[in-house]
Amino acid sequence: MRKECISSDSPYEKPIGFSRAVKINNIIAITGTAPIAEDGTTAYLGDLYNQTKFCLEIIKKEIEEANAKIENIIRTRIFLINIDK
Repeated sequence: MRKECISSDSPYEKPIGFSRAVKINNIIAITGTAPIAEDGTTAYLGDLYNQTKFCLEIIKKEIEEANAKIENIIRTRIFLINIDK
């Protein structure tokens, strides 16, 4: 089994100690993706649609870094604080 940790540009990666993506054989797990801009602020504050697009772009970049394609995603999971907003 070959495990590969794929780093991101997240300002929180080093202090918290995580890899955005981990690839084991042909499975890639991506976790902890939030709409955090390069400067550490929340991107598109209050705009769920654009925050989701922002997160998906981060995920797409990491999948491509792992030599895979976004078309091969089989599951996503989104957590919301208040679905009514």
